[in-house]
Amino acid sequence: QVQLVESGGGLVQAGESLRLSCAASGSIFRINAMRWYRQAPGKQRELVAGITSGGTTNYADSVKGRFTISRDNAENTVYLQMYGLKPEDTAVYYCNAEMQVPAFISTTRAYWGQGTQVTVSS
Repeated sequence: QVQLVESGGGLVQAGESLRLSCAASGSIFRINAMRWYRQAPGKQRELVAGITSGGTTNYADSVKGRFTISRDNAENTVYLQMYGLKPEDTAVYYCNAEMQVPAFISTTRAYWGQGTQVTVSS
């Protein structure tokens, strides 16, 4: 069974930093793109940042210059380093990964973590 487990969320003050981690475990053949999404209360889930298996990254305009996504392919882990946090960054952050498992190598499926809360006070 494949799992994505996030960690690193918490309560910080505006201007501070946090680093989120998301580790994939289980029977995995290949991990393709990995992404971070977030969902604030009463709002739709939105893409924050993504990174391909080759390291190409993309970011939402609202976090460009403040957040950095990276991954460790050997550890099946993706990170989100967040600097200069603002109250509007408050949300549950979800990890997403496109993975192929040995039983279904020809199929790529999106897996989700359980989410980690980030709260930024003003």
